[in-house]
Amino acid sequence: MQGDIKQSQDIRAKRSAKNSVFLDLFQNKNYLLKLYKTLHPEDVTATEDSLTGITIENVLTDNLYNDLGFIANNKLMILVEAQSTWTMNILVRVLLYLAQSYHEYFQRTSQNYYKSKKVKMPKPELYVIYTGNKGQKPDRISLSEEFFKGADIDIEVKAKVIYESDKDDIINQYIIFCKVFNEQTRRHGMTRTAVTETIRICKDRNILREYLVQREKEVVTIMMSLFDEEQIMKSFIKSERHDEARETAERLIKKGKMSLDEIAECVPTLSFDELKELEAEVMQLA
Repeated sequence: MQGDIKQSQDIRAKRSAKNSVFLDLFQNKNYLLKLYKTLHPEDVTATEDSLTGITIENVLTDNLYNDLGFIANNKLMILVEAQSTWTMNILVRVLLYLAQSYHEYFQRTSQNYYKSKKVKMPKPELYVIYTGNKGQKPDRISLSEEFFKGADIDIEVKAKVIYESDKDDIINQYIIFCKVFNEQTRRHGMTRTAVTETIRICKDRNILREYLVQREKEVVTIMMSLFDEEQIMKSFIKSERHDEARETAERLIKKGKMSLDEIAECVPTLSFDELKELEAEVMQLA
């Protein structure tokens, strides 16, 4: 029994935990409507049935990024989440997601943009939800300003950035949920304890309480994985660096101007035995 508990505690939380919760939360039309009304409280006509979700498959990233799109009353709403590491590259994500969303919209509405008839397009609204601390970060970001020094370029992307506030809306509750999760992972590591404590604390503080009460088991499942994605990524990077080191050492051996001891100093990630084997391979191919 103790072993089972220990194993359960040691199961690593998914590095993409908050991403999964973000998507799971707002795929529910009830919460999606709350999100929309947070951004457009003046729109009293919107209903759950009037919202059309857009799902873009992130095949290359296995949905590691939180990109949410939906249409409400002829507005194309794009929300992209930036976690605690801030980067202006998120504007590129917004641009690509917007283009793909329009492409799928035209297909779904059977509009052909190669024909002479002008297509109908919902008005875009672009947002970035940042779950870290605001600090000196801007309230709005612009592609031309950040990447082209404010030049008048032929395409522009502007996005409003949403940070934690003193409001009690669903977006702010999600941001607080992320911050509680960060606090718990710093205390307990990426473990099941961090996940269950995050859920407990948020329910106690009335943060996403309805969602967490209704889907607690699913949320735990979403946030947990037997595979440590961070470790997988580290292994991949290590493998890539090892391959690069071998290529460097091979070039130096082929030049024949340095001894293996000298090459070992230049490429410390390779052992001397590996260098000797590599030298033998090079000599055999020569």
